[in-house]
Amino acid sequence: MMRSKFDEQLDRLNKEMMKMGSAIEDSIRKAVDALVRQDAELAKKVMLQDEEIDREQKTIESICFNLLIQQQPVAKDLRTITAALKMVTDMERIGDQAADIGEITIKLANQPYIKKLEHINQMASETMLMLIRSIEAYVEKDMDKARKVIAYDDVVDDLFEKVRDDLIAMIQADSANGEQAADLLMVAKYFERIGDHATNIAEWVIFALDTKGGFDENASEHL
Repeated sequence: MMRSKFDEQLDRLNKEMMKMGSAIEDSIRKAVDALVRQDAELAKKVMLQDEEIDREQKTIESICFNLLIQQQPVAKDLRTITAALKMVTDMERIGDQAADIGEITIKLANQPYIKKLEHINQMASETMLMLIRSIEAYVEKDMDKARKVIAYDDVVDDLFEKVRDDLIAMIQADSANGEQAADLLMVAKYFERIGDHATNIAEWVIFALDTKGGFDENASEHL
């Protein structure tokens, strides 16, 4: 009976993790949409949505602590719960970074952009995919999917370097571009960090599933 209740709570934990992941994905999607369209009102909604993500983090932490208290978890359960607690910290930070992008969007809303945002937009798409796959890997207990997320971080890093190099060249060509270039570079840096957090989540999935740890450096780059 106790184990049955424990398993029900584990199932609830998985559902709440997916719910928080969906909220973060929606927040990132809105953030990049607001940035591209220079929509200050939508950017404000992203900033407000961060509060919802914070509440969801507290819900998940509460479930995890209850699981630890209700029954002495076996080693496998303990790793799963520990991983969830670590993952929600990264997930909450992703929400913070989406809100930070919203804040910069509001600042830039009335300025014509000095460059097209295609690479930044692509970074947003790739990091959303990494986030989705990392949470799926946790819920589905899919170590191979987690390994692929980790390998895919190089794609996001390469895109960041392209954005950075383009913006530095624009500043060198015309110093008047400096302030906006710095803001856009910060946006790109936030997306790079989101990719890093998705990688962290995937690494915690591997921690939960593999007592030996580690990951395959030759994992496919294709998610």
